[in-house]
Amino acid sequence: MAKVPAPHTSDPDDDDSEPAALTRELILACALDIIDRDGIDGLTMRRLGKALDRDPMTLYRHAPNKAALLDGIAEMVLEQLVVDTDDGDWVAQLREVARSFRRLALDHPHVVPLLVTRPLATPLGLRPLGTLRPLENILSLLTGAGFTGADALHVYRALFGFLHGHVLNELQELVERPDETDDLLRLGLHRLPIGEFPLLRGLAPVLAAYDGAAELERGLDILFSGLTATLTSTAQPLR
Repeated sequence: MAKVPAPHTSDPDDDDSEPAALTRELILACALDIIDRDGIDGLTMRRLGKALDRDPMTLYRHAPNKAALLDGIAEMVLEQLVVDTDDGDWVAQLREVARSFRRLALDHPHVVPLLVTRPLATPLGLRPLGTLRPLENILSLLTGAGFTGADALHVYRALFGFLHGHVLNELQELVERPDETDDLLRLGLHRLPIGEFPLLRGLAPVLAAYDGAAELERGLDILFSGLTATLTSTAQPLR
């Protein structure tokens, strides 16, 4: 969860204390904190102003509306997704990028829609610049490794198509009754009509043993093996 700087920096017993300077970074950090606790619907300009101890109208100098706030939050989170464009082992680097993306999704599950589904409503060139930097950096990594620009874009799309699906699946792996020892009861599968979904009910132990990190690695193995087998490039193949 994001650490939100305190709105006041002076001694609270000092009558002359003044609020800390209101900056875009402070506003976004506070907005992210609210979303982490209560989801996107819990964020309003009025509530954000109250959290910052400011008149909500002053926030509009830094963000014209809630949509701009959401774009800024997506940028702030994706800034943490570091891509080493000089890494000579493109497979290892993309694997680390994938792990980092998963960690960000688990740290900020309510932000995932801003990273996965919100961009669908915005043309690529109109999206916040910060959300495009991972794409640019991955293209730089891959073209530097010998891929053509078109193949580098294909790799990026395949990787993030998998990552988006993975984090959405992992965040949906909810346990209804954690204290139960019976997997059907733990997952709520006992609520399904008797006689229907026999395969799903039979997989209850496998579903209950879901390991998101292991599932990610297994999927990456399959993805990278397929990519290196089908794309023509001078890049070092997967070992």
